[in-house]
Amino acid sequence: MQPRKSHIFPLVLLCTYIVLFAICAISPYDRQTWFVENLTVWIVVGALLTMYLRGIQMSNTSYAFMAVFIFMHTIGGHYTFERVPFDWFSDFFGYERNHYDRIAHFAVGFYAYPIIEWLYYKNLVANRFLLFTYPVFIIATIAMSYELVEWVYAAGYGGEEAANYLGSQGDIWDAQRDMLADTLGAISAVSAFFFIKRPGGGGVSSTSK
Repeated sequence: MQPRKSHIFPLVLLCTYIVLFAICAISPYDRQTWFVENLTVWIVVGALLTMYLRGIQMSNTSYAFMAVFIFMHTIGGHYTFERVPFDWFSDFFGYERNHYDRIAHFAVGFYAYPIIEWLYYKNLVANRFLLFTYPVFIIATIAMSYELVEWVYAAGYGGEEAANYLGSQGDIWDAQRDMLADTLGAISAVSAFFFIKRPGGGGVSSTSK
């Protein structure tokens, strides 16, 4: 992967996140839930920033995909995922449940795009089947691990704080459906990579597209 020709797009995304975070940090629904939800985002943003400064830089498409989760999670931390104003989506599809958290989980799967991009550009996987499935398996494993973290947190705190963090809204299969949403998002992201890049052998010479 060659060095980026322009840093404008990642910088715009970072500045947008900072502004959004500052706004959403004002009077959240529940400060404890806000902190826990944003902790995940801080870890992701910190890791991406550290990688970027050390020269591990992805394409604009990758950063756009990754930003979706970061922005949605930041908003979800302000309202709690169950209470995000998302009625228009529920009304359009006829849902009774607020599915903002499901869409956010679907966006988690978008991180499969930078994973497959990195594997492809570095020629780490020669088999197209493995190139497609490996990022999906990584996201599915992360999704399962995160659900276990949620379970431990909920079991430890209980009450309204646990309910706000889980956002299950009474769905006993919430964890399984969240993991499915993560995996479907990963499949969509990997499919998008194959559609955009059409990998057929060899690397791609630029990371700015």
